[in-house]
Amino acid sequence: MNINHWINGRAESSTNSRTLPVVNPATGDLVAETPAGTPEDVDKAVAAARAAFPAWAATSPAERIAVVRRLAAELQARTERIATAITAEMGAPTTLSRAAQAAFPVLVAESMAGVAETFAWSERIGTSLVVHEPIGVVGAITPWNFPLQQMMSKVAPALLAGNTVVAKPAEGAPLTIGILAEAAKEAGLPDGVLNVVYGEGPVVGEAIAAHPDVDMVSFTGSTRAGRRIGAVAAVTVKRVTLELGGKGAHVLLDDADFATAVAQSLGHVFINGGQVCGSWPRLLVPAGRQDEVVGLAVEAARTYVVGDPRDETTGIGPMASEAHRERVEAYIQRGIADGATLVYGGPGRPEGWDKGAYVRPTIFADVDPGSVIAQEEIFGPVLTIIPYADEDEAVAIANATVYGLTSGVSGEPEHALAVARRLRAGQVDVNGGDWNPLAPFGGYKQSGNGREFGRDGLREFVETKAIQL
Repeated sequence: MNINHWINGRAESSTNSRTLPVVNPATGDLVAETPAGTPEDVDKAVAAARAAFPAWAATSPAERIAVVRRLAAELQARTERIATAITAEMGAPTTLSRAAQAAFPVLVAESMAGVAETFAWSERIGTSLVVHEPIGVVGAITPWNFPLQQMMSKVAPALLAGNTVVAKPAEGAPLTIGILAEAAKEAGLPDGVLNVVYGEGPVVGEAIAAHPDVDMVSFTGSTRAGRRIGAVAAVTVKRVTLELGGKGAHVLLDDADFATAVAQSLGHVFINGGQVCGSWPRLLVPAGRQDEVVGLAVEAARTYVVGDPRDETTGIGPMASEAHRERVEAYIQRGIADGATLVYGGPGRPEGWDKGAYVRPTIFADVDPGSVIAQEEIFGPVLTIIPYADEDEAVAIANATVYGLTSGVSGEPEHALAVARRLRAGQVDVNGGDWNPLAPFGGYKQSGNGREFGRDGLREFVETKAIQL
């Protein structure tokens, strides 16, 4: 399958003949090829977005809401196609691809449309009329772990606010963004409002971030890449929102339901093969009950089936690429070398899976909170169990990384809530609280700046003007 850029409402060939392979991580087979985009391709896309901006910005919020709702319906109608593409390109188990990878983008679009209906686009404050207006052309740059959901988390609020978009998906998982462009056209989105340029981050991503006619960049990815995007975008002083890495902690208080809490921890760490920025790879437990937690964790881990992501019974598929498998494997080796106690899994491929980017789901105990595996984002199915002496130490350990994206606390509800308030993270779950698409999502510290979802997520994509009357 050969894929082209999408510029001004139609497929557009690249100025570069070189292509980038999309490889199935379960088999190593070539799935598709995309253009290795160039700065010239970005120029074309930005010009189309800039030309489309005045008319789209002049539409009413009600018109934009209607388009985004139609887009959600078009995506929902393509659920199986989206799920199949994501499983093929990055290895998510097909059940997860259907239930989350394909469903979440629809949920995001619908929830953001609801937010836009009640958003105060203008308000009177004393003698001033304060109005919220579109920013302009938005560059949306996204990663490979939740390819369509991450893109919709940017595209939906950007469109609802009246902006136009130049989107750059991850080169390893680009297939669903073409489906998004197709669905947007069917939904009646005018040509040029959504454009897609494929290519490598250091080329296409940086060209978007540096472009003088791009007014805002919304980026999700690694902290390292986010620093670079911020530096490049700073030259033109454009707005930048960054949703970056995480190293979440799940604090088990002594009054928690341990069996339930440990199962929740495993769910957060093993879902999508652990390739989730908002997971909880650190499990903080009372020192005197660590053995109990280890037993529960190992028992729960044994229920996860590693296998072919197309199999409906598979719980953990391959890592998204061979390069990423090697990275996760290196962290497992490092944990052993640094003296953590290996209690489940370990280095090497799972039995029966000598081909494909598979790793063994792994659990470490007695982990030093300052060690590499407790501090750096592994982005794989690796749980680190860290004992603590008292509640103050638990809070200190939870807060002692450069990240602050998500965390969790389990315990008696009021007790757990009190501890949750002490954690330096943008989102904290208490006793496995449900995900709320209307609540803001984003990080403290080096997990980024800005918020996605809900009213706060929409506000990121508007300029604010005060008209003095």
